[in-house]
Amino acid sequence: MNSVERIQAAANFILQSPPGEINDVLNDVRNIISDDDSLQDGVLPALQEYNLAQFITVEVPGTEHQSIVSEAARLPSPDGEEDRFLDPRSNMSFRFDHLSLEASDPQPVEMDADSEPFRAALESSTLNYLLAHYHDGVASVFSVAGSNKFFVQIVANKYNPSNYWSGRWRSEYIVSLDENKVDGKILANVHYYEQGNVQLATDHTLSLSLPPAVVTSSPASSAAKILALIEDEEGKYQSSLNDTYHEMGEKTFKGLRRALPMTRQKLDWDKVLGYKLGAELSASKGVFGSS
Repeated sequence: MNSVERIQAAANFILQSPPGEINDVLNDVRNIISDDDSLQDGVLPALQEYNLAQFITVEVPGTEHQSIVSEAARLPSPDGEEDRFLDPRSNMSFRFDHLSLEASDPQPVEMDADSEPFRAALESSTLNYLLAHYHDGVASVFSVAGSNKFFVQIVANKYNPSNYWSGRWRSEYIVSLDENKVDGKILANVHYYEQGNVQLATDHTLSLSLPPAVVTSSPASSAAKILALIEDEEGKYQSSLNDTYHEMGEKTFKGLRRALPMTRQKLDWDKVLGYKLGAELSASKGVFGSS
């Protein structure tokens, strides 16, 4: 495998990194490439793609909350300048280092005057929902300038390396007041790796119609009703996941292998060696006969 192929393989590994394990993957591919300069140049685009897709969170200097780094947060930048990202909650923009996962150079941003009242109301309702349903979750709400379109993004991470598992929940909703609808997607990824390597990756898309009364209400009332619809959809999806994996444990996995041997009794592994020796002695007796 030449250097270009190794770089491509490393990039693919990065894009498939389980939640919270990106540094472990980077250390592993670093041993494969054995050239830090080539590694940084070759895998940086993949790392940027991964960070944006996974809703990596960062604390912006000068704030006491975390913000989501995503495609919706990316700000247009002049040619030759590094990407900047928006933290709408603090009306700040910042640079983000995709290798160190750190924010720097915070700068104030003037928010769109027409969309800000509804965006702020949607953010307030989203944070209330987050507090009620997500442990250490992070949410960001973005507006699209010149339109009645808004992005609601939620991410919740749980890393438990001492017990060999990690997980991430991501959900994104595009609220269009002009079209009276909400288009959303939910993505869940869980990695369990104690004496094995098992990953769950699932996604769910949805589309909700907004009654005219929701759109014509005050920003606070409209935002609260939209989040109530999102809460209902996410609750139903959570229940469906629970039902699916309960059924999988009770039926699917049991259909793949026997719960007990043919004897219908658990095997006593401490006696396995004795069984083997007994079988060998019996075989020897059959060959040589008895004296």
